[in-house]
Amino acid sequence: MSSAGVDHLTGATVADAPAPCRECVWWQTRPGRDPVEKRRWISAAEDEFGPWGKLYRDGGRVIGLVQYGPADAFPRAHAMPAGPPSRDAAIITCAYLIEAGSPWALQSLILAAIGECRDRGLHALEAYAYRYGPDAGFPERFVRHRTIFPADFLRDFGFHTRRSAGRIELMRLDLRAIVPAREPGRLERLRSRLQVVDPSPAAVR
Repeated sequence: MSSAGVDHLTGATVADAPAPCRECVWWQTRPGRDPVEKRRWISAAEDEFGPWGKLYRDGGRVIGLVQYGPADAFPRAHAMPAGPPSRDAAIITCAYLIEAGSPWALQSLILAAIGECRDRGLHALEAYAYRYGPDAGFPERFVRHRTIFPADFLRDFGFHTRRSAGRIELMRLDLRAIVPAREPGRLERLRSRLQVVDPSPAAVR
């Protein structure tokens, strides 16, 4: 287990996840049905897909999480506005960032998810997004539990809108089109999106 950087999210590491994420099965449960049992879901997901997310550790402390996997493993994704997700895509379902003072963690987690899904030979990665207004600050857009992501944030990773419903979008990244290369312009935009204007405790909800 690494003391810093990105680590797999699995049944062996889920106990290290932020407390709200350890037993949460919102995405794994079909609307109107009883919640699934988390350990049973983990076992099935790992048999089919392997690790189903990433943790970001800083000095051994987990400060961020992202969950993803085959769309069929997350029944809630098929009932979302702008859905359903594509059959050939994995889906990033949610993220959790502990504090506003660690903005790089979410960027690292999304990049790790993209890299792993590409290395596994998956065709695409999708996620649900929300078009925030211009006055939305960093804590509102990124801190704590996020079941959908800021649309402009995903767009800077190369996601494009596949379908929309009001301010909610299903966004897609074609992993087959990714060519390993440095893109300074995109990296600068990512840093701008993640810049914390006021990282004081009062800025964190």
